Amino acid sequence: MKIYWTKINKIIEETAEVRTYLLDCPEGFTWEEGSHTHFALEGFNAGDKPNRGLIRHMSISTLPHEESIGITTRIREKCSEFKSILSKLEVGDKVAIFKTHSNVPLKRENKNVYLLSSGVGLATFRPLVLDYFECADNVNQIHSLNIDSSQDFLFNTIIKSAPERKFIAQFVDNRTDYYEEVKYLAEDKDGIFYIVGSDEFLVQNMEVLRDQGIQPDQIMLDKREKGRNELVSSVYPEQHDLVETK
Repeated sequence: MKIYWTKINKIIEETAEVRTYLLDCPEGFTWEEGSHTHFALEGFNAGDKPNRGLIRHMSISTLPHEESIGITTRIREKCSEFKSILSKLEVGDKVAIFKTHSNVPLKRENKNVYLLSSGVGLATFRPLVLDYFECADNVNQIHSLNIDSSQDFLFNTIIKSAPERKFIAQFVDNRTDYYEEVKYLAEDKDGIFYIVGSDEFLVQNMEVLRDQGIQPDQIMLDKREKGRNELVSSVYPEQHDLVETK
């Protein structure tokens, strides 16, 4: 396992509680849209065993051509030790990244794509939207649906409706309305549905999609194969043997 040590080159206050940490790109480090990485603070590997309290699994919210690795996260007043330390870091401070992988690249199958998320989950989808804007080949259209009661929407210069580009950004402020909208979107029986969030959120979305006739191979989760299969088979037990990561 290669650990890339790098420095913070910019900190963006996205909203009152959300920050994006832009990191220098280490030599040889590559990624694609939909990637996640292990993001670690100094001292995480100082002992005999890694200090897992100083490591978090984070989505990368930028594309390589932006020349910085973006880590977007919510930091509340009451937060974990990890986020408390992170909140005090400044430009020039060192962090580590390793085990980078993409579970949710943009699928180009001449279908409609639906991005389902809550709050800061949009960080995973920002690169997919940018990739689509740069090249829309073999994607019919994209519809992003996000729950956010703050009205202080993330990435609002990018994640905003652009009908001429066949992109819709929709925000709702409660889960009841959100799941009604998911049911409506699932009327597209041939669509591809990406879901980002907690395991509970993933399961709830899949249950709604299942009830509308959406099949497991139409669902993209930000999970490695084993974790994805476990979640999908809990919602689609009758298709346990058919579940696979596409």
